[in-house]
Amino acid sequence: MQNPPDFVAVRRALLSVSDKTDIVPFATALAERGVELVSTGGTARALEAAGLTVRAIDDLTGFPEMMDGRLKTLHPRVHGGLLARRELESHRHAAEEHGIDPIDLVCVNLYPFTQTLASGAPPAEVIEQIDIGGPAMVRSAAKNHLWTAIVTSPAQYAGIQDELDQNDGQLSLQTRSTLAAEAFRTTATYDAAIATWMLEHTGSDQTDSVAPPVQLGLSTGHALRYGENPHQAAWAYPAHSGDGILQAKQLSGKELSYNNLADAAAALDLVADLGQNASAAAAIIKHTNPCGAAAGEDPLSVLDDAWAGDPVAAFGGILALWSEVDLPLAEHIAQPGRFLEVILAPKFSAEATSRLSERWPNARLLEYGELKAQPGGTVLKTIRGGALVQELDNLTTDATAWDHVAGPKPDPATLTAATHLWTIVKHLSSNAVAVGDTRGLLGAGAGQMDRLTSCRIAIEKAGTRLAESTGAIATSDAFFPFSDGPETLINAGVKTIVQPGGSKRDQESIDLCNERGVTMLFTGKRHFRH
Repeated sequence: MQNPPDFVAVRRALLSVSDKTDIVPFATALAERGVELVSTGGTARALEAAGLTVRAIDDLTGFPEMMDGRLKTLHPRVHGGLLARRELESHRHAAEEHGIDPIDLVCVNLYPFTQTLASGAPPAEVIEQIDIGGPAMVRSAAKNHLWTAIVTSPAQYAGIQDELDQNDGQLSLQTRSTLAAEAFRTTATYDAAIATWMLEHTGSDQTDSVAPPVQLGLSTGHALRYGENPHQAAWAYPAHSGDGILQAKQLSGKELSYNNLADAAAALDLVADLGQNASAAAAIIKHTNPCGAAAGEDPLSVLDDAWAGDPVAAFGGILALWSEVDLPLAEHIAQPGRFLEVILAPKFSAEATSRLSERWPNARLLEYGELKAQPGGTVLKTIRGGALVQELDNLTTDATAWDHVAGPKPDPATLTAATHLWTIVKHLSSNAVAVGDTRGLLGAGAGQMDRLTSCRIAIEKAGTRLAESTGAIATSDAFFPFSDGPETLINAGVKTIVQPGGSKRDQESIDLCNERGVTMLFTGKRHFRH
């Protein structure tokens, strides 16, 4: 039995691509090396128009392309040529008996399913972009990489050409193996995107006791400088469709780090939530937690209120805005004494971009465009031995549904401010307590082992602004197990407390609020973020 060689000569190539970027130069380079070109449909026409000699796929198979191109490469003379193990006598004999010629290289990129989906095309059109023959050829060639090379992206063409030049028209086993791994990743992400869409399109119920399949639908990732720490490697994998940090346009500044991206994602999520109930919103994030946040009507005053939430922590933070940044807003952002690592906005004017880039040359400006409503989806958290998956926390804030259980009835301004603070506490690490007023967040306690300590930290962070406030509000992401938390907040000057309720000792907190003339509202829902 013959062992697979380290190098395989490329004598016959099958080319079938939807993305025809650089396919003519690549095919020309193959033809100049004496490679026979076999091709399908539109690819064959493009190559022939460039003056290349091409063998049509129906000449190879003996069958015409049919059914609007759905059936053209699913044939033994294609897949036998891809799958034959040339070191096995039985495979060589079968190929000779049935007139199957070996195929040394396959160049395939798949139908543009995700692009068609993102365009808003109707389901019937999306379905036609589900590739069948392409993934089949990719998988066959990748499986038989000991003999066959599989090329799935125009980005690979130059490297293939260079190696053919260096090795007298041959490709190494290392290259064939690497290409095969990339190919299987390509089909995996492609199938995941299709499965995700079909589950959503069919309205499949994922809330029953049977665990739903996890389909991430991510595209090929790219390396980051490092992870949370310099000794950790890291990568970013954008989704095939949708919007978010990895789809934002970077206008200036240094390369984004792993931590930058994590913080920027947290900032965008918070400002998008706040923006649902206000025309202007600002969020400042440090270590994925809000250190300043506000919502209102005027972008300049909202920015000032957000910065005032915790000016010490805000320095070197990530700022997300709900409003377009024009030159006046840019000047306001760029005030002396401020420094930001990342600034996000739906749009920056040219003048604003120039001003902020001049103020902080390394600061990253990210233009995230128009955000669609947050779709339903899942959150995945890896743990030792597996993963945990849950639905996104997309609960909308409706203060009119809250129960007024103690103290004076809140006025509309208080209720609006409480709505914003309840949104903010959702984005803090639990146990979480946020203290604020109509100006926005004044202080936050997050990530503590007990809720009382979170209350004390929030009060300390709020400082003199809390003492000066006449309508301070506190929100808690979960119920208070004892009345000591509410008492601590009330003693510091809080006039309204918002919490889910549900403790066995709720009545003690209610009685305390009634005695002290403090409003207490029960949301009936909690917002843990572990």
